[in-house]
Amino acid sequence: MKEQQEAAFNALFREACAKCLGQVAHAPLTEADARLLSIDIHEQTGLTIGVKSLRNYSLYILGHKEGKKENPSVATRDTLARYVLGAPYTDEVQRKDHEGHHPYWFRYKSRFQVSTAGSPETTLPGLPRHRRRRLEIRWVTGMIILLLLITSVWALRPWFTRGETKTVTEHFTFVQTDSLSGRGWILENPDTAWWSKRADRAGHLALYTLPGDNWSTGNGSTSITNLLYRTIPTGCFTTEIHLTGFFPVHNWQQVGILLAENKTFTGKVLRLSIGYNSFFGGYDKPAEIMLQAMSSSGSGDLSKPEEIAHVTLFTLEPEQEILAKNNLARTALKIERHGHHYRFLFAIGSMEGFAFKEAAHGDFTINPRYMGLFAIQGTAPPAPPVPAWIDSYHFASIHCDNP
Repeated sequence: MKEQQEAAFNALFREACAKCLGQVAHAPLTEADARLLSIDIHEQTGLTIGVKSLRNYSLYILGHKEGKKENPSVATRDTLARYVLGAPYTDEVQRKDHEGHHPYWFRYKSRFQVSTAGSPETTLPGLPRHRRRRLEIRWVTGMIILLLLITSVWALRPWFTRGETKTVTEHFTFVQTDSLSGRGWILENPDTAWWSKRADRAGHLALYTLPGDNWSTGNGSTSITNLLYRTIPTGCFTTEIHLTGFFPVHNWQQVGILLAENKTFTGKVLRLSIGYNSFFGGYDKPAEIMLQAMSSSGSGDLSKPEEIAHVTLFTLEPEQEILAKNNLARTALKIERHGHHYRFLFAIGSMEGFAFKEAAHGDFTINPRYMGLFAIQGTAPPAPPVPAWIDSYHFASIHCDNP
């Protein structure tokens, strides 16, 4: 590149940077600025100069260091000149056919004088003083308005977030531990042997009714094995799980939903579950499949939970187990929260589509932050665990002013 051509290209490149970025460039372009310039050139001219090439030109022209001289092609110089001079939109084919002599580069070079060549600060006209003053006033006014807007939004943030909505729907198509974790699930007290069976049924999460409970009975630790939980936003909500073919066969085997204020699932807790019961205080009665809702006040280990609801779904009379099992083919549990008011609902049937029924409702001073899925058999003498196949989980924030 001849000296005059190099000086002309340097000035042209500086003008192009100033046109795109709105200010004089005094340092090499960043990757982001070079990409912005490349996009703007293409949008304005229909022609392309690569991001890497623009970065290299800026390093040489604006880097203020001796190095390898850049020697852009005449086509590249013409593209930059078209951009600076506001040439009509074209493409490579049309330019080759009609403007292959690269007229815009030579037009720019012909008007360029080495004695006046420099940065866009000397070649670009400055703004009149009164216009500059108006722009400064507008800029200051705009910043004040922006600060007021930010302050107002921050002050009103509690009002906005009070009605925030969040929806989570989980079909358990993928139940690898890292996949579950990536979707917000946390596994607590894992039993590797039983947790490895979680994918036994395609499209379901299998939890097994292992010994344990979230309330102490005085003869065992307070914990649930393979408890799967996640955080939930504060406010009003509805949450539900759908199960396939859960049929417990021993005392206290159950599956359900836990709501708690802390991740240990002790203290203030609400629990809704479907399970098996054969304990009637010594009375001879057939076992039952029941729906149970429980709460605890969180006043310490000596505080007993309260049974909110105990709904007998099926009495397992002799030769009636098959009928009960068929009617438990599809079950669902649901909890709704409106402020301190909670509703506990269930649905059972041989197929999907059966409506929810309310088992109980009441007011509870609990503000749950965690929701857990569990399967247990309590602390009674251990029995062979049965699977609870969870087909889906759903959570949705709702406005607290809803009825």
